[in-house]
Amino acid sequence: MPQLKFLTLLCAFVCLSACKSAQHHKAPAPEAGLFKVSVFYANGEGKTFDMDYYEKKHMPMVAGFIGDNLKFYEVDKGVSGRTEKDPVPFLAIGHFYVRDITAYNQAIAKNRDAIISDFKFYTNIQPTVQISELVQVR
Repeated sequence: MPQLKFLTLLCAFVCLSACKSAQHHKAPAPEAGLFKVSVFYANGEGKTFDMDYYEKKHMPMVAGFIGDNLKFYEVDKGVSGRTEKDPVPFLAIGHFYVRDITAYNQAIAKNRDAIISDFKFYTNIQPTVQISELVQVR
């Protein structure tokens, strides 16, 4: 009987460990030579931003338009300025890491109307876009 209890506990432990380790996903790593497209949503009086919609609907939609050229994307939620008492300068920043900036621009141009018409569902902010090339990653 004690052996049966031990085997049951061992089996339960192994099963739970397997489930937990299957949940761990190694985050993709940026690499030099990638392009980072950053979309900034500046804070200000009367500015609104629905982070839940942006994270769950808008960003996946745009990622789908980019396709295989996309290495990964990130969403930053602003929490404060330089100090915790300073207002956040950007309510959100979205980042797309792509291999080919020309292919990215073509994908966005092809889907520009869908992307712009989706803004009204999560913000009243006109975003600012910056494209950067990653030159060093440590």
